[in-house]
Amino acid sequence: MALTPSTMLPLGTAAPDFQLPDVVSGRTVSLSTFAGKKALLVMFICRHCPYVVHVREELARVGKDYGGKDLGIVAISANDAATYPDDAPDQLKAMATDLGFTFPFCYDESQKTAKAYTAACTPDFFLFDAKRALIYRGQLDDSRPGNGKPITGKDLRAAIDAALAGTPVNPKQMPSVGCNIKWKQGREPAYDG
Repeated sequence: MALTPSTMLPLGTAAPDFQLPDVVSGRTVSLSTFAGKKALLVMFICRHCPYVVHVREELARVGKDYGGKDLGIVAISANDAATYPDDAPDQLKAMATDLGFTFPFCYDESQKTAKAYTAACTPDFFLFDAKRALIYRGQLDDSRPGNGKPITGKDLRAAIDAALAGTPVNPKQMPSVGCNIKWKQGREPAYDG
């Protein structure tokens, strides 16, 4: 397993817009889908990555636990499905259905959305406030495959709870780590920093 950290996009960055198909419903999802929500969580995940497999039930729990709250949630997979068929839309749909995801799970075939967010790994989390300014980017918690630490979602949940309460999110944030996004050949982005 290659360990890739998130890029830690600067706090305050505006959420890039996107228009992507939800693999379950077929609906097009964009920032405007979540208009009026106090906060928006954008998660870059996939089906095959061991780091996502390790936390996938917690991701489903986050969706259920915050389902009635003023939080928009969207998951996005940008992996090259030609090279990684487990991350093709039909497989992502099966994952969303099996885990009971209560949020849209979109497929970013062009990989433009992942690049706009500077997503680097799976899982990679971005939380935005009501004005869609970035207030958290970092890890779900400090559990990793094989490290024996419990999966609680504590870091991400603390940020979501602060956002929903209208209180500042702790600026001390640890990068998420996981498998690198599987870029199409010759399409790897060059991130500054």
